[in-house]
Amino acid sequence: MKRTIIMVTLLLMLLTSLSSAQNWPVKKHVYDNGMRLLVLEDHSTPSINMQIWYHVGSKNERPGITGVSHLFEHMMFMGTDKVGPEDFSRIIQKNGGISNAYTTADMTVYHQDIGKDQLDLVAELEADRLQHLKINPENLASERQVVLEERGWRYENSPFGDILIQLNANMYLAHPYQWLPIGWRKDIEDITVEDCQRYFDTYYNPGNAVMVIAGDVKFDDVVKVIDKYFGDIPGNSDFPRPIWDEPEQKGERRVDFHKVSQLPIFVAGYHAPAAGTDDSYPLTVLARILSGGESSRAYQRLVYNEQIALFAGGEYGPNEQEGTFYAYAAMQPGNTTAAGEKSLYDEIEKLKNEPVTADELQKAKNQLEAEYFMGAQSLEQKASRLGYAETIVGDYNTVFDEPAKYAAVTAEDIMRVAKKYLDPMKRTVITVIQEQQSSPMMGLQGGN
Repeated sequence: MKRTIIMVTLLLMLLTSLSSAQNWPVKKHVYDNGMRLLVLEDHSTPSINMQIWYHVGSKNERPGITGVSHLFEHMMFMGTDKVGPEDFSRIIQKNGGISNAYTTADMTVYHQDIGKDQLDLVAELEADRLQHLKINPENLASERQVVLEERGWRYENSPFGDILIQLNANMYLAHPYQWLPIGWRKDIEDITVEDCQRYFDTYYNPGNAVMVIAGDVKFDDVVKVIDKYFGDIPGNSDFPRPIWDEPEQKGERRVDFHKVSQLPIFVAGYHAPAAGTDDSYPLTVLARILSGGESSRAYQRLVYNEQIALFAGGEYGPNEQEGTFYAYAAMQPGNTTAAGEKSLYDEIEKLKNEPVTADELQKAKNQLEAEYFMGAQSLEQKASRLGYAETIVGDYNTVFDEPAKYAAVTAEDIMRVAKKYLDPMKRTVITVIQEQQSSPMMGLQGGN
């Protein structure tokens, strides 16, 4: 009885918190130069999270300059006439703040946690590097080496990173999702100062930016501060945007990837819906049913019952123009990837032809609702959700629709999206062929 009361209390707390999370006091302002500002007033702590989202990522690249978006994530910290190399972060740290950045296929984001009295300082620093970034041979050479080293440890010498490189390279024949944000090694080595300057001039301006500020601020004050530093910077919203030119896949693609590996591994990729589309919600729920913890279908069958895999599952990764549904397994020594594929694909086929149980469906929804709440506890998390929705989906208000979208998913929806997207004819499979010593990478398309 006591345990039941505790669980009910926790559930009520969660539902109350979820309800409040759907009513963040967000206001929006659009400047004459096209820059969009979102302000979330939260006076619970005397701090601010500031993020600037540039709507440019690896899908805006072309062969020859792949990796340039991620390279700029590093170059943006290399100084101006006013601020020395790496001093951007040092100044923020000296004033009690933290600064960082990241790059994806669709956007590049710069973010800072600062005290409430530091907004002017950080706005001035961001505006300064947007207008006066030093793009020269010395800075390029320095950051090029940093990026190449990162590519080495994160992908080329990683148990799984190089597999993802192979998967994307073979899933996409025409679209720039073919390469990951890290880019191809040879392109990074050959990018010129002129390439960098041209790319920066094209995509880094207020018309291609969303600024999100969450914290102990007042909307009218923020609008004035950002206008002071960014208002006079010329904006341009007429950017070259990649069109969806990927031909329909009409047959399974299979790649044997030879690499040093301790385990037999396979990863299958399916073309999936873009972020924020109607089908993205049931597919996310499906992924939880297949791979949401130790009671999920994939874990129960391959790891617990058959004991042929160390881990197995499936997950949905959305992007702006298309997503990927991943199915994967790392096999126990002595077991083959063929056995893993057979069992995992069998579970996927069941999702197409047999309605999931009410308990499974509710459990998946509960997981997503809990993560929705738990993932929006900090200013940074809230600002990130707002920035992503405004930049990639096109409307920050979609953040508040997520709980209802997941709650509305039915067993029939799960079957429908499984049949629509998890089609063996549109599947790309990377199978790791274990090598005991280092050998050249092999496959239909390798990293260059």
